[in-house]
Parts: sequence; C-alpha cells; structure tokens
Amino acid sequence: MPEVGVAPLVETSAADQPLNTTEPAIARTRWLVWKLAIATWLLMAVGSATRVMNAGLACPDWPLCYGTLFPAQQMNLQVFLEWFHRLDAALIGGFTIVLLGYTLWERKQLPRWVPWTSALALGLILIQGLLGGLTVTEMLRFDIVTAHLGTALLFFSTLLVMGVMLRPYQGTGTVGYLPWVSLGAAVLVYLQSLSGGLVGSRWALHQCLGGFGNLCTVMNAHLLGVVPASVAVLVLVVLAWRTPALHRALRTLTNLAFGFLLLQVLLGVATFRLHLQVELLTVSHQMIGACLLGTLVCFTTFGLRDRHQTRSWAETATET
Repeated sequence: MPEVGVAPLVETSAADQPLNTTEPAIARTRWLVWKLAIATWLLMAVGSATRVMNAGLACPDWPLCYGTLFPAQQMNLQVFLEWFHRLDAALIGGFTIVLLGYTLWERKQLPRWVPWTSALALGLILIQGLLGGLTVTEMLRFDIVTAHLGTALLFFSTLLVMGVMLRPYQGTGTVGYLPWVSLGAAVLVYLQSLSGGLVGSRWALHQCLGGFGNLCTVMNAHLLGVVPASVAVLVLVVLAWRTPALHRALRTLTNLAFGFLLLQVLLGVATFRLHLQVELLTVSHQMIGACLLGTLVCFTTFGLRDRHQTRSWAETATET
C-alpha cells in the first residue's frame, strides 16, 4: 500500500472516485473546457477594448444591432467591436450548452461533479448574457458594467477549475496550507479586478483629475487595493519557493504568478500615468489581471487536489 508522501498508483477525484484521465469522455470534456476558457479570456479582451474605445453603445439596441444580425450599412470600428463582442459571447454560450449536453450524455463515464459544474457554468453564462443586455438598455450603468465583468471572471474561473480537475495529477504531499494562501490571494485579486472595473465604468480617473472629488474615493480605493492583493500574491510566491519537493506544476504556476504580478503593477502604473489614454495599455492591464487571477485559481485547485490525495493516502495507511 502507498505510504504517506508517496504518490499513489491510482489518482482520485474530488468525489473519491478513480479518475482515468485517458477515458475518451474525460479527454473530450477537458479539451472543450480549455478551449472555452481560452475563448472566454479573448472575449474579455474584446469586451475591454469595446469599453475603452467607447463602443459599448455602438449598437443602440439588443440583442440585434440596428435591428439586424449584421449591420453592414452602419459598420465602423466601434460598431464592429460591439457586434463582434456579442457574436463571440453567443458562440461561447452555445458551446457551453454543448458542454452541458455532452457531460450529461456521458455522465456515467465522468466524475459526478462534472455535469453539475457544467450546469453552473451555463447558469453563469446566462446571467452574463442578461447583464450584457442590461448594459446596453440601461445605458452603461456602472454597477451593471462592473457586475458584467465580475460574472465573466467567475465563468472563466469555473472553466479553469474544471480543466485542472480533469488533468492528470499526482501530488507530492508537501503543499501544506499553500492552497488556502492562494485562495485568499485569488479573492483579493478578484475584488481588485472589480475595483478596476468600477474605476473604468465610472471614468473615475478622468473625473478625479477633472476636479470631481467624489470619484477620487473610487480611484484611491483601487490604488490602495493594490497593496493587500500584491502582498498576498508575494506571500504565496515566497512560501511556495521555500517549500521543498513542490510539484512541478505548482512551481510553474508560482513563477507565472510572480511574473504576472510584476507585469500587472507596471501596466497599472503606466496606465495611471498616461491617464487611460493608451487603449492597448488599458486592455492589457485588465487581461494580465485575468491571467493572474486564473493562475491563482489553478494553483488553488491543484493544491487542494494535492491535500486531498495526501489525506486519502494517510487514511489508507492507517487502515492497513
């Protein structure tokens, strides 16, 4: 029988069932989930570009654009961004329905949690679509715009959790409390992302610099929020670097988190100094933030799997 700290021959899922990652149903589900995650990240980039290019109301109606599926006569850069953003979102929604349908069809070959998590993902994308429509009909109301971003990040994170859970992984039993540190850092980065969305949707930087002091609070809250989020990520990075025999995947994610954090801070400073006037910088700032959040979500999920496996090995050793 496997001893504590020694990788087992058979991996277990969160539901304590053997997880054969070469099972065709699992492989196909994993492939679709990762493709959806990448597409969602790209969709958030298009959405960010739509906002910073003032294209959020380029299509004045919803769900059509100028009453048609393809507004050829009104087409310009702003209309294209908003139209393409909606098209991309519709495609992702369609493939999320496919994901749920497939996981229900193959549910006997998949861990029990997969169809349920697929249903959660579909629920989030439906909420996201509703918020997208309200964003237009309510004339870019700042709280709806921010909720739209927050739901997109939750959907993105859900896909990442599914993708990581369906990957082969044999832990080393050395993670300790690192998953909880990573989870705390992920929550802080998520809240900081929402704060950044609020700054953008309320044009807080421009308003504050223009003498509207009531919105300086919004901007300053985002600036101050950099500190706890950055400290939490750095604590995770240092602890992970000092942890012996950490799984290679976790070490890679640690290095990615450190790199994304440095890049995000630099982009944030540049964006602030240039008063959000360089669209590419502003979009990059949001997208690297999503990468940092995604990295922490993956670290947390792998780490919790590691802890779960360690506990299972210990229980097995005790029984024998």
